[in-house]
Amino acid sequence: MTAENDMMKLYSQRILALAADMTRTARLDAPTATAKKRAPLCGSTVTVDVILTDGTVSDYGQDVKACALGQAAAAVVGGAIVGQPVEVVRKGRDELMAMLKADGPVPAAPFDGLEVLQPAKEYKNRHASILLAFEATIAAIDHATTAA
Repeated sequence: MTAENDMMKLYSQRILALAADMTRTARLDAPTATAKKRAPLCGSTVTVDVILTDGTVSDYGQDVKACALGQAAAAVVGGAIVGQPVEVVRKGRDELMAMLKADGPVPAAPFDGLEVLQPAKEYKNRHASILLAFEATIAAIDHATTAA
């Protein structure tokens, strides 16, 4: 397979569509907590605002400055996260990491839309950007729960 075919496979129409149609891109006015994460290799950044209510994400906002892969991951996370208990969010992050780094299965619902990123398993230099939305979200959740 040529390098061009590899890139076409990696940046599929589904990934590009997700990146173009990202939800929850407005920052929240009064979040419970905010966190910003950066992927050092590529410089992608994601800033996340969360509102937690009784251990559940009740509102979510994100500012994503990332490649199409990071944007697609953020689109799936942003589209599925509201209403999820903190444990489900952590599990989703762990499952995405296992899918990318240990050939694990696709994350379970509600984050099963991340299956679109399976071709990125082969591109270790893209993993950090793909994980940013979850990493920033977990950091915000951790900040909110330790500050409470």
